[in-house]
Amino acid sequence: MIYLSQLLGNPVYDSDGERVGRVTDLGIATGEVFPRVTALAVEGPGRTPLMISWRKYVDDFDEDEISLKVVATDIRFSYLQPDEVLVARDLLNKQIVDTRGMRVVRVNDLKLSDTSSSQLRLLGAEVGSRGLLRSISPALETVVCRAARALGHPIQEKIIAWNYMDLLERDLSNVKLSVSHKTLDELHPADIADIIERLDPRLRGQVFAQLDDEMAAEAVTELDDDELAATLVSGMEDAAASRVLSEMDPDDAAELVSELDYERAEKLLSLMGVNDRKAITQLLGYREDTAGRIMTQEFVAVDEHGTVADAIDALRELEEGFESVRYVYLVDEDNCLTGVVTLLELLTSDPETPLASLATSEPITASPEDDQEDVAENIAKYNLLAMPVVDDEGRILGIVTVDDALEVLQEEHEEDLQIAGSPAGANPDERGGLLVQLLSSEMWLFFWAIGVVACGVLTHLWPDMDLAGVSLAFALPVALRGADAMVHYVINSFLEYDEDDEDAPTLLGFAVKGVVVSAIFAVLVMLLFWGVRSIMIDPKQLESATLIPWYVPLLEPIECGFKAAACSVVFSFATAPLYLLSLRSNDRQGKDTSGVSLRGVGMAVALAVFILAAFLVMVWM
Repeated sequence: MIYLSQLLGNPVYDSDGERVGRVTDLGIATGEVFPRVTALAVEGPGRTPLMISWRKYVDDFDEDEISLKVVATDIRFSYLQPDEVLVARDLLNKQIVDTRGMRVVRVNDLKLSDTSSSQLRLLGAEVGSRGLLRSISPALETVVCRAARALGHPIQEKIIAWNYMDLLERDLSNVKLSVSHKTLDELHPADIADIIERLDPRLRGQVFAQLDDEMAAEAVTELDDDELAATLVSGMEDAAASRVLSEMDPDDAAELVSELDYERAEKLLSLMGVNDRKAITQLLGYREDTAGRIMTQEFVAVDEHGTVADAIDALRELEEGFESVRYVYLVDEDNCLTGVVTLLELLTSDPETPLASLATSEPITASPEDDQEDVAENIAKYNLLAMPVVDDEGRILGIVTVDDALEVLQEEHEEDLQIAGSPAGANPDERGGLLVQLLSSEMWLFFWAIGVVACGVLTHLWPDMDLAGVSLAFALPVALRGADAMVHYVINSFLEYDEDDEDAPTLLGFAVKGVVVSAIFAVLVMLLFWGVRSIMIDPKQLESATLIPWYVPLLEPIECGFKAAACSVVFSFATAPLYLLSLRSNDRQGKDTSGVSLRGVGMAVALAVFILAAFLVMVWM
C-alpha cells in the first residue's frame, strides 16, 4: 500500500537515469469500483506542466522515485480525458460526502494499492488524523502513532472507499464514480439536510442544485436552520424555487416564505398555482408562533351523517402525497367540527356503521391564535397524533400534526438551553467544539485570569500594598461565581414564569429577594474569613515582630478583596432585574438570547465592580 502524499514531489527519471521532473498529481479513470491510475502529472524543466500515460511510460515506482521505460526524448505527452480526474487537484483537501456513513468529511490523503510493479489503483480517501499527520510529515505520523499505541489508544486509519464517495465540486458533480455508487439523491431527505448543514457555505448551493424538485422540497423541510433554508431557496432561479415551494406542505412553505424578503416572496408566490398560493397566504395571515401558522389544511372531513364506507371512499380519493391521515373529522352542514374518528376504528368497523356512533363527540381542539407551544404541549399531554384547529364558530380550519408539535417542542427546548447557557447541538468531536464548551462552562476562569492581571496593575499603582494583586485574586472567584449565580437566578425565573403569569414575582420583589439573599451570602463569607483569620493569628505573636508568620501581611489585602467581592455580589443581584427585562424584551421581539453572553456580561460587570470596590476599600483602610 502507498499513499498519494508519499508520491507527490518525488523525482521522475527516464530509462537513462536522467531527471525528467517531479510528481505533481495522478490521473485516474473513473467508473470503476477501484479506479486505475492512468496518467502521471509532472512538473518538468522550467516548471513546465507535463501529462504522460502511466501505462505506456511508467516502469517502476516506490516512495522515493518513479522510473520511466523510455528516454526523455521518446516521451509523448497526453491530455486528461473526460472520464478522468486529477486526485490531488480534485480530491485532496476537499469536502466529500460519505454516502455510507451519511456525513461530510475532508480528504486528508488518498490510499493506493499497487496491483503490480507498475500499476496503481485508488482504494479510497483517508479522512482521519493519520492522513493529516502524514501530509505534514511521515515521520510525524510515525512518532504520534507510536506514542498513541504506547498509551493504549492507537490511531486507526479512516478510509472511505471510492464507491462510497460523492464529489461535490461543480465540475465533478457529473463524474461517474462506479456502477455501485450511491448518490445523494438516493439518501433519505433527513440525511441530505444533515449533510448540507455540515458543508462549506460555497458548496451548499451546488449540492442543493443537484436534487430534483421533490427531493429538494423534502430536504429543505428537514433543515433545522430556517435562515439556511431561506438562503438556499433565495439562491435558486425563480421558477425552480417556486416549484420547490409547491412541492412542500403548505405550513412548511409558509414558514420558509416568511424568512424571505418581501419582494422575493411575492415573486415566488406569483409563480405558483392558485390553490398552492391560496393555502400559503392563508397561513401567513396568522401571527408567528401560533397554531394557525403551523397547522396544515390537508385533512379528511366527511359528513357527520355518513357511514364507515363513506369515510373509506373519501380516503381512497386522496391524491398521492397527501398529508399522513391519522383521523377522519366529522362536520355538519356549516363545516363545524362535531366529532373525530380514528383510522383504526374505521378499519375495524363494519362498512355500514354510522360514523357518529364511533366518534369522539367533544374532541380537544385549538384556536388558530393559540400559542404553538401550548398546542404542542396539549398534543403531548393527551397523546394525540393531530389536533384540529377551529375558529370561534367551531368551523375546522386545519390540523396541527404530532411531527409539527415535536418540532415546536424541540425548538423551544433548544431555545431554553441556549438561554440557560448550554451550547445546544454542539458536537465535542467538531473542531473547536470542546474548547467552546470549556470556555462556556468555566467562563469564570477566563475572567479570573483577567482580574489577576488587573489586580497586578492595581498593585503597581498602589505600591504601599505589597502583594495586594495576588492577595486580591484569592477573593475574585467569589465575585465571579456570584455573578454566575445571579444570571442563573434570572434565567430560571424567565423560564419558569411568563411575563403575564399571575404567579410571576414583580420586578421589585424579584430584586429584593436577590439582594437579601446575596447580602446574607456576603455576610457569611466575611464571617467565615474573620473566623479563619482569628484562628491563624495568635495575639501574642503580634507583640514580637520576629514571631509574626509570613502569611499575616497578606491577610489585610485578602480581607480587602473579600469586602470587594461582597460588594460585587450584592451589586450583581441588585441589577438582576435589568437582565430579566432584557430577556423579556428580546423574547417579545422574537430575538434569540444566549445564556453564555449573559454570563459574560454579568461577569465582566462583576469584575469591574470588584476592582473599583477593592481600590476604594484600600483607600479607606
